Amino acid sequence: MAEPEVATKAPESLAQEADAPPPASEEAPKMSDHCTSDRPTPAGQSPTGEITTLGDVKTYISKPTGYPETPARLLLLLTGGTGLLSTNNQIQADKFAQEGFVVVMPDLFDGDPAPNTRPVPELGEGGGVEATAADGSSSSSSLLDTFKIKAAETAKSFLIDMWLARHTEGKVLPLLRRVLDACADEFADALAHGGGVYAVGYCFGARYVLLLAAERPTAAAASASGAPWFLGGGRKAPADEEDNQPKTEGPFIKAGAAAHATLVSKEDFVGLKAPVTLVCVENDPMFPDEVRQAGEDYMSKNNVEHEVQVYPGVPHGFAVIGDYEDAHIKAAQATAFEQMLNWIKEH
Repeated sequence: MAEPEVATKAPESLAQEADAPPPASEEAPKMSDHCTSDRPTPAGQSPTGEITTLGDVKTYISKPTGYPETPARLLLLLTGGTGLLSTNNQIQADKFAQEGFVVVMPDLFDGDPAPNTRPVPELGEGGGVEATAADGSSSSSSLLDTFKIKAAETAKSFLIDMWLARHTEGKVLPLLRRVLDACADEFADALAHGGGVYAVGYCFGARYVLLLAAERPTAAAASASGAPWFLGGGRKAPADEEDNQPKTEGPFIKAGAAAHATLVSKEDFVGLKAPVTLVCVENDPMFPDEVRQAGEDYMSKNNVEHEVQVYPGVPHGFAVIGDYEDAHIKAAQATAFEQMLNWIKEH
């Protein structure tokens, strides 16, 4: 197996000023099939946690053996589009619980996981290959099959766009704040034992690890400036009358790990303060190299402690629990888990 490319590390940062959200003109693929559908569940594995409610949000909770008699740290796990009821996501939470964390995995989508977007057949994989007659002409049936594939792709893209419009930062971040507030009461011992909340995120959830790891204008300050609290809308928050400094809040986590993020812009790195590790896929259109490199540059220049590993020859979504026949992908999945686990354990 080829070794992942390892980027430089830098010490922890000072607070950084929030910047504008990404311009609407920046177009990039929104979600991958790997973000919205599960791989087969590994044989012999099943969830061991339970679904409860925290802060009025349905949440999967997985606890380590011996807790609470044996102290544990608190970990927030943020999923991809398959959400709370995904068996694979639940098993992923259990794996971290087995390593000494009380794992809290909230339903980011309020009962509305991503539409089923399993890949349509590729051309050349059954029904999509043009059948050629003896005279060199293509059969009408193959053209119809190709049309159906394209129509399915268009419909799938439309459904994902509509789904994303229902699950914006303005909905997801307040949901996470409610869960974190509830954890402060429900798992005060774990929070105190770890000195804060740790977070891991995959695909859709990975971006929110970055947002929770940042220091940004407060809700009140951002509201006064006409900007969303989590990015500041490109405007500085109003200065405090006493110290003439912008009112800020965060970071909300002590350290974070994010795997094959989606929907991340360069501006999502602005304000980062908590240490983060990134699991990335080589040549990933969901997390383009230019965005990743801009993020690395920002973190290095602003003394944000970080680690970035780029995994070659694996699909987007590979780090989420799920069975692969390819031994290289299986090995990379195990390595990515160790990368994320070691980071949060060491911080």
